[in-house]
Amino acid sequence: MKARIIRSSMREFECVLVSGEDEKKIVKAVALGNLLKQDDLGLVVGDYVILDKGTATGEYIITERLERQSEVFRILIRENKRKVTAANIDVLIILMSVSRPAYKQGVLDRFLVRASQWEIPAVVVFNKMDDYDKLKEPPDLKLEKERLADLDVECFEISALDPHYESRFLENGIEEFKSYLKNKTGLFVGHSGVGKSQTISALSEGKVELKTKQVGKGGKGSHTTTWSELVDMGEFYLVDSPGIRSFSLDDIDPDELILYFPDLAKTAGHCEFFDCLHTENSKGCAFWEKFPIESDKGRLVHSRLESYRRIREEIGLIPHWQKKV
Repeated sequence: MKARIIRSSMREFECVLVSGEDEKKIVKAVALGNLLKQDDLGLVVGDYVILDKGTATGEYIITERLERQSEVFRILIRENKRKVTAANIDVLIILMSVSRPAYKQGVLDRFLVRASQWEIPAVVVFNKMDDYDKLKEPPDLKLEKERLADLDVECFEISALDPHYESRFLENGIEEFKSYLKNKTGLFVGHSGVGKSQTISALSEGKVELKTKQVGKGGKGSHTTTWSELVDMGEFYLVDSPGIRSFSLDDIDPDELILYFPDLAKTAGHCEFFDCLHTENSKGCAFWEKFPIESDKGRLVHSRLESYRRIREEIGLIPHWQKKV
């Protein structure tokens, strides 16, 4: 029978049946040893698998892992392999807070690098909009949407704690977000404290509650979950993963980083020198020749270029082959 892994703990897996009379039934299963030992296989949350039921013990056994449509992973540089943490994700949901923690373009752009690397479509959800009018320098949501237009990234604005909040700056609010997620599996990513658990609760209209600890210093929460799990939201699935205080990209080769800024990569190919640093003083740099920074389009392009340069500098401080991931 076909099933999907929703939670894992050592050698035991919780699976939801996805076909037959017992569809949606949750069962516990163990995996055959070869599925756990082989690096090119392995089992993670989101995997579709085939189960057999032992006639003697009645125990469910995972006998096969089906082909993955997408993978969430990191590169283990010294071992020259990928560590996969989730599979079959349809959309990466980048949850950003407009208040605590404050919104930062650079943080969003870092998550977008991973979306591009994993080849998973991304959407951006601006949360805590009930605080928007209290902010001294609130983010310009319409400008942010325009900044991401070349990436085909959809944007939504919500207040997870206010079910009556209606979108004011973008066309899409929480109802449009629910419609977008229908029949999809989404993976939530975001810094601690942005409200992932509250958003999941709001999407389920209070039917799904995930516990979090109190928000700590700097407005960063502490998640009680230490592993990812697949949450059944009725018409769609969500993968809730632990909140993070930092988001490292140091497993990415600095020379390949521009490929994960697809909106910049085409322009970079027109620079006079292949090792162009894309700074204002770089001779023959296409960005500074084609997109004057004082123009409307230039401001959008250079905001992304600034994020690229910052990340490029950060991950280039240590020779790639010396990094420990």
